[in-house]
Amino acid sequence: MYICFINCFDMNKYRAMNTWDVQDRPRERMIEQGRRALSEAELLAILVGSGSQNESALELCRKIWNKVDQDMNLLAKMDIHDLCEFKGMGQAKAVRIIAALELGRRRKEQKIKQRPLLDSSLKVFEYLKHVYMDLLHEESWVLFLDAGSRLIKKELIGKGGATFTPMDVKVVLWHALDCRASSIIITHNHPSGALKASRADIYLTDKLIAATEVFDICVQDHLIFGGQGYLSFRDEGLID
Repeated sequence: MYICFINCFDMNKYRAMNTWDVQDRPRERMIEQGRRALSEAELLAILVGSGSQNESALELCRKIWNKVDQDMNLLAKMDIHDLCEFKGMGQAKAVRIIAALELGRRRKEQKIKQRPLLDSSLKVFEYLKHVYMDLLHEESWVLFLDAGSRLIKKELIGKGGATFTPMDVKVVLWHALDCRASSIIITHNHPSGALKASRADIYLTDKLIAATEVFDICVQDHLIFGGQGYLSFRDEGLID
C-alpha cells in the first residue's frame, strides 16, 4: 500500500497540463491575461503542446530555457538534433519551436510598412481616385483611421445603381468598432460627374455622425468623387 501511494503521488506530480490549476496552464493564461503575461518557458510550452509520461510540457520547456541561460539568441541557434536531446522532445515539437523562432527572425528583417496618412481631402482623393475611376455605378467606400489619421483599413460598404448607393450604418459601426478606429471618412462616387451633395448624401452623413458620436468615433469627412475631381463636405463647411 505504501508503494502504491508513492506511485500515485508521482503520477499526480507530473499530471497532464490540462489537469493543472487554470493559473498554471499557459494556453488558458494567454486567453485570459494576454500574451505578455506569459514567461518564455510558457510560450515555448504552448508550441510544444505536450511533455513526456513523467514530465509536463512546461517543465520540459523550463529545462530547455534554463539550458540556454534564458537567452533567446542561444535558443535560436539550436537545431533539431540539439532540441531532440531533451527527453520528451521529438522532431515534430522541435520543428515547431524552430519555425516560430525563424518567423521571429524574419519579422526583425522586415521593414515596418508605413500606413497612408489621410489627414486632408486631397490625400484621400489621391488615395482612392483609382478605385472610382471609370465606374458606371455608385459605390461607397469607408476609410477607417487611427488617432493619427493613418489608415487602418478600407471597406466597400455599398454598391448600387447609377444614382443611388445603399449604406448600412450598422455595418459601418461594426467595422469601426472591430478595428478600433478613432475616425472614419465616408466616400462615394457620382457616375454622372456632378460634384454636388444631394439631400440623401447630407442626410446619410448626419445620420452617421450621430451614430458614431455615441462611441467617440469622429466622421472626419465625406468625399464625393465625380469626373476628375471631388467634393469634400469638410472643405465646403458641411461638416463642423
